[in-house]
Amino acid sequence: MLSIVIPAYNEEGRILACMEEVARFFGVREEPFEVLVVDDGSSDSTAEKASCFALADPRFRVLRHGSNRGKGAALRTGIGATAGERVLVTDADLSAPLSELPRLEKALAGGAAVAIGSRGVRGAMLVRRQSGLREAAGRGGNLLIRLLCPPLRGIKDTQCGFKLFDGPTVRRLCRLSTLEGFGFDVELLLLARIAGVPIAEVPVAWSHHDGSKVTGRAYVATLFEVVTVRLNHIAGRYPRKPAL
Repeated sequence: MLSIVIPAYNEEGRILACMEEVARFFGVREEPFEVLVVDDGSSDSTAEKASCFALADPRFRVLRHGSNRGKGAALRTGIGATAGERVLVTDADLSAPLSELPRLEKALAGGAAVAIGSRGVRGAMLVRRQSGLREAAGRGGNLLIRLLCPPLRGIKDTQCGFKLFDGPTVRRLCRLSTLEGFGFDVELLLLARIAGVPIAEVPVAWSHHDGSKVTGRAYVATLFEVVTVRLNHIAGRYPRKPAL
């Protein structure tokens, strides 16, 4: 079974379209699937709309945080509740379309346990670009991540919200993770590298959508979380070779 995890915070304007597209795309495939929408303490009607949809389709579940804790916390909650042999993480805006999934599946079939969609490697296609300021901030952030976290050197895009994992592996990695914000992706990939888990960076098509929750404040908060990952790594707080 494939598990799909969708973190959501104040996504009332697109959560139903996202769930409908997920149901349509995976409904024509032959494998069973489950979808976990994690509402991260939204202050709008995201949870109510998602719950109404899930009532009519038992393949969908909605998990709720009582308050806004961060995207990493939502991902940890969702991934921890999955049962699939593989786990797909995708953003509610579907910036990377589900039609890109076969590229990630091919990487797992080739021996990777983690396949990360990437906007930074050859073959990636930016269908609708972000503003120049956002793109510059993203490039600078990825450079800092590689500088501060040497095990991740060679990975050009840790933050794309479209990743496919071997299920048992990612559930174990999640139990070792500590961060709750956007730095969660960096920490999870670092834990995977420490454990010797094969990671494939896969080019995908990607489109910017308005309403992104990644604000200037979020960039700063992510930087502090990446510094935390670095300090934790130096201090030996992560297992050197966690048993997976």
